[in-house]
Amino acid sequence: MLAKRIIPCLDVKDGQTVKGVNFVGLRSAGDPVELAAAYSRQGADELVFLDITASHEGRQTFTKMVTRVAEVLNIPFTVGGGISTLADVERLLAAGADKVSVNSAALRNPNLIDEITNHFGSQVCVVAIDARRIPEDSTWQCYLNGGRIPTDRTLLEWAHEAQERGAGEILFTSMDHDGVKQGFANDALRQLSDSLSIPIIASGGAGSKEHFRDTFIEGHSDAALAASVFHFGEIPIQELKQYLRSEGIAVR
Repeated sequence: MLAKRIIPCLDVKDGQTVKGVNFVGLRSAGDPVELAAAYSRQGADELVFLDITASHEGRQTFTKMVTRVAEVLNIPFTVGGGISTLADVERLLAAGADKVSVNSAALRNPNLIDEITNHFGSQVCVVAIDARRIPEDSTWQCYLNGGRIPTDRTLLEWAHEAQERGAGEILFTSMDHDGVKQGFANDALRQLSDSLSIPIIASGGAGSKEHFRDTFIEGHSDAALAASVFHFGEIPIQELKQYLRSEGIAVR
């Protein structure tokens, strides 16, 4: 079994790390550069930085902040938010990102995935999907602009298309589970993991060490991403990794 990855996520708005519940009610969680340096020291496997209002506000990701975060990291660094052109990708890679996460722009223009992977390689392209479960038929509907705008795309078919176009990973956030701390959307994650050949990153719902264990075992997830449980010191990363090892899960 490949080692599972633990990934803190910095949701950044107006230069501050923020966290909410179900994509709303944001509160400050601290300085992104200080948090990034701490996570690098604490043994995080990767770091994700999302400029969460860039797409909604129609602007580019805050490049200077990305550079400052990259300078304090010695782990892989993924950046997302407002990326809609190859020039955006080039700018962020030059600023120190190792990968880019595309979400709204890829849904609007799926060819963006092909362009990124053809120019920079699949390993650079993470396709992030924000989705909410439709109770009537149990499908998952994809959303644009930080969960603000519903689309006619469903999670499984869009993830399959993203893989076919060359995406290197899928970062799936369940909007229903986001910030609720009741566990990840493991049924949907397992469907994704079992039907795709690229890694699946679980996002939305981490509240305990057991939730990480469950998404690796029940959700077949390759990596687990979380924010508030790390930002507010509820689950120290080294403690989490020791726990997962004691449960028989290979971690880095």
